[in-house]
Amino acid sequence: MKITRQKHAKKHLGFFRNNFGVREPYQILLDGTFCQAALRGRIQLREQLPRYLMGEIQLCTTRCVLKELETLGKDLYGAKLIAQKCQVRNCPHFKNSVSGSECLLSMVEDGNPHHYFVATQDQNLSMKVKKKPGIPLMFIIQNTIVLDKPSPKTIAFAKAVESGQLVSGQEKQSIKQLKEEQGLVKDPEQRRKKKRKKISGPNPLSCLKKKKKTQDTNSSASEKKRKRKRIRNRSTSKILSEKQNAEG
Repeated sequence: MKITRQKHAKKHLGFFRNNFGVREPYQILLDGTFCQAALRGRIQLREQLPRYLMGEIQLCTTRCVLKELETLGKDLYGAKLIAQKCQVRNCPHFKNSVSGSECLLSMVEDGNPHHYFVATQDQNLSMKVKKKPGIPLMFIIQNTIVLDKPSPKTIAFAKAVESGQLVSGQEKQSIKQLKEEQGLVKDPEQRRKKKRKKISGPNPLSCLKKKKKTQDTNSSASEKKRKRKRIRNRSTSKILSEKQNAEG
């Protein structure tokens, strides 16, 4: 049974790796129900999960999950201790915390860019996760960890990408990076700035007027010089005529 279970896990992991870019270390988001099930089944998650998935793992949770376990009291104290040993991932609920299921669902929005696994016993959360393509789902049944097979939504999405009808999130990201490296992507803010610069630029007509003013100033300056020369010439001619009269 253990060998067939690992074979299924290997097959499912290969599907998620090839179609959605899931890679090691596998980041597994745990909620309180999964931690409680692991506690009851005496499952050592840090030992058994790497063996089952045949790779490195990172056990993760969120602040909302920890807060939810704290509010539920002594009955889930053991589950809270397991969750506290996990890495805490930043969720968008800094001011007002939400339920653990709602928080985990928000962590895999927008195509699950961080390639999270969701580990839960919550049936309602599991159904919502299955409606989103590309999210590996894990649960515990009969004291054994199981990686669920890809959901119909996930399979349909992978087929659409393969046929060229859709573009996967990984491909979108790589295309965007390539465009940015080659300078083909322009920020809308930069475009706005460029447009503003064009509008606030100098008017060619105003430039022409300025040139005329400079010409006028130059001509007025030359006229003044001519007048000064005329005045000097007149004054010298007066002096010469006075000298001639005196000599005569």
